[in-house]
Amino acid sequence: MKMHRILAEAASTIAKSVFREHKVLDHELAAAFEENPKWGKRDRSFIAETVFEVARWRRALSFLVGSEETTALCAAQWVRMGYELPEWWAYNGATAEEMKAREAELADQPRAVRESIPDWLDALGVAELSDAWDAELAALNQRASVFLRVNTLRATRPEVIAWLASFNIVATEVPNLPDALVLAPGKSLPKTLRLDGRVEIQDAGSQMIAPLVDPQPGERVIDACSGAGGKSLHLAALIKNDGRVFGMDIDARKLVELERRAKRANANKCVKAKEINATTAVDFANVADRLLIDAPCSGLGTLKRQPDLKWRLKPAQLDRLRGIQAELLDKYTAMLKPGGRLVYATCSILPSENRAAVDRLLAKGGFTLLEERPVSPAASGYDGFYAAALVKDAE
Repeated sequence: MKMHRILAEAASTIAKSVFREHKVLDHELAAAFEENPKWGKRDRSFIAETVFEVARWRRALSFLVGSEETTALCAAQWVRMGYELPEWWAYNGATAEEMKAREAELADQPRAVRESIPDWLDALGVAELSDAWDAELAALNQRASVFLRVNTLRATRPEVIAWLASFNIVATEVPNLPDALVLAPGKSLPKTLRLDGRVEIQDAGSQMIAPLVDPQPGERVIDACSGAGGKSLHLAALIKNDGRVFGMDIDARKLVELERRAKRANANKCVKAKEINATTAVDFANVADRLLIDAPCSGLGTLKRQPDLKWRLKPAQLDRLRGIQAELLDKYTAMLKPGGRLVYATCSILPSENRAAVDRLLAKGGFTLLEERPVSPAASGYDGFYAAALVKDAE
């Protein structure tokens, strides 16, 4: 197979911005596609596969080509993809034949090289997960499937399957998740359908969080770290638009997007966006029947869909996130009524961000643990998540 020079250079440029400037891969890719609307589906697929796999396998590719330069890493990835390296692609490193020969040697390299992860993060995974780390890391290096959540305020799951089929998109039901669908491997959802409101792109692991909150019609539910509101909309669907879901966040721009999504989902009468400030926890004291704290975290459970994250994350940042998680559990729980249900959740697989945070809260008193629900990428094939449900003791 032969490559188009413009597309190859575009992929390399995006990879450079991710590695050198620590840009977010998804954002850089979206910007490039918006700036080049004439690129066809095959063009976009080539660029996306290149940059995602270079980010995913950065260290392994560096071993194969004998260089850390982005031009060389892209060359190594294209050899893996079956492309013939053109004469015009200049890089310092092994030839295509040499790269193929080194593939057999890769299996004997240290795990951090073989599975392509920073040394400090590999050591942390071993320290926190012990023997389970190998399987979890291997699962997180798999390509992510596209999962959809059916918005039951707009349609049923069979109706959505038929609707997608009318666009030649095959979606399959996910067992044990009543609103979940999964697309065939390598398939995506066109933007026009993403903006329709009948479905939301949401990993199957993420879809397990809102049901654990167990919201009931007529209740007041607070999603205290809502972002753009994926779980807020799920909560609204679960209470059938009967009640109030407060989607709260410190980022006003994300709340604007929440309001747009709520309108598309027919949930705008139920969902209320609220920017968090210094007095929010006091203003909403004892208001919530249910409280979801989907805390900022390392995001290590989502590496299969954002592999660039492992190169941006630093130990000091992880320490800061653990502090934020503890602070949120200290402050935001004041918004929950006595007898109310709290769900603490992260998209991390590290016990130090998960059960350790819950244990700190339990040690202070005032809460009783009901159940916890870790989602293992190795066991489920989904993103890694953690959620614990607790009840606030009556006064």
